[in-house]
Amino acid sequence: MSIKQVTPPEAKAALDADPDAIYLDVRTEMEFAMGHPAGAINIPVAFPDPAAGGMRLNADFLPMVQKLLPADKPILCGCQMGGRSQMAAQVLDQAGYTNLANVQGGFGGARDAGIPGWKSAGLPVSSETGDDVSYAGLRKKAGL
Repeated sequence: MSIKQVTPPEAKAALDADPDAIYLDVRTEMEFAMGHPAGAINIPVAFPDPAAGGMRLNADFLPMVQKLLPADKPILCGCQMGGRSQMAAQVLDQAGYTNLANVQGGFGGARDAGIPGWKSAGLPVSSETGDDVSYAGLRKKAGL
């Protein structure tokens, strides 16, 4: 299945229209703590890997999502610009999730594509990192 592509304003409209929809921020914990879409939860899809000079997949990403979010729940995957979130959406799609969207432009914007990010679009931003939204808190909730 091809992953639906939405802009940050379209993602915000989808979240407002459906109280069951969730913004899944797949950036690192540090990126999330520096600011994220209000109401988002954080499960990083990848972590920096200094030894390899890039990113390595988070082995707990799919197991956590499967324990915390039903496969038919509307999920809007977002990252900094849209690349990691596309990868996350593809992982979830292959695992049987059926109501997915990738937020193009993510939080920071896709400058090369001219797509403003969540923050620059003036959408609500939070720096809240409590147990109900943070990676550490959600890991505990998922029993990992």
